[in-house]
Amino acid sequence: MPIGRPSLRPYLPYKQRPATGSDGLTAHFLGTSSVLLSDGQTRVLSDGFVTRPEMLRVGVGKIAPDRALVRSAIDRLHVDDLAAVVCAHSHYDHALDAPVWALETGAELVGSPSTANIGRGLGVPEPQLRVVGDGDTLTYGSFELTFLDSVHSPGDRYPGTVDEPLVPPARARAWKTGTAYSVLINHPRGRLLLHASANCRPGALRGRHADVIYLGIGSLGNQTPRFLHTYWDEVVLATGAQRVILVHWDDFFTGLDQPLRPMPYLLDRLDITMSRLLPLARRDGIDVVLPVTWQPSEPLIGLG
Repeated sequence: MPIGRPSLRPYLPYKQRPATGSDGLTAHFLGTSSVLLSDGQTRVLSDGFVTRPEMLRVGVGKIAPDRALVRSAIDRLHVDDLAAVVCAHSHYDHALDAPVWALETGAELVGSPSTANIGRGLGVPEPQLRVVGDGDTLTYGSFELTFLDSVHSPGDRYPGTVDEPLVPPARARAWKTGTAYSVLINHPRGRLLLHASANCRPGALRGRHADVIYLGIGSLGNQTPRFLHTYWDEVVLATGAQRVILVHWDDFFTGLDQPLRPMPYLLDRLDITMSRLLPLARRDGIDVVLPVTWQPSEPLIGLG
């Protein structure tokens, strides 16, 4: 296996363009699968993972959310009025910081019973905790969020549930998976799907429509071509999406004050993933986008 990590240079043509202010629905990407959506009236956030502790600490030490980093992100993005922070599942790279966003903004913390226990460990008040099940729909302003049970990508290192309040600092393995969700977001401007984990339940998304998918591709470089093809068919083709925005490909052991870079070869192979995914997108006429951190974008712009 090569030493180092893949280069992003071959994929620069796919970089997302900045917002022009004409679409009415904007997004900010914060690395991994953290996406802030706003229509100018209401804001909802997935995960909000900005602490991004270094690999050595994750491997052998204890971790905790960095409240100052979360506060800095809130100030930078002007989101003191956040309506909800939604956790795709309860691993630390999704749920570590989410309770702090809830505490700082008054947002509801939404997810599985495991996510609720992570919130309790940091003192999120019970009225701000919202546990959802398969098929549940929540409404925030013009955003309608439907939660669909999904599965974590192969090789889940921390399976199980968080069954009591989780008080950090703690080992990374304390943030167990809980329930993994695929979140369908219906808005008058269009439909988006937040699908953070590179796996799927066969048939789960048939009959569901999305114009744009925030598609998790973490670990796909370690899977077989057949696995990736099935994933593409079951998530992208099944929903009729016109655009996929690739998420959960970046090295989340590196802080957001640095440019995003792919995971090391030891952990994933973004180059292999892209060599298999891009031909499928060309075959099916689907736009592929690589998001840029902090930059406002318009995920639905240009779609019919």
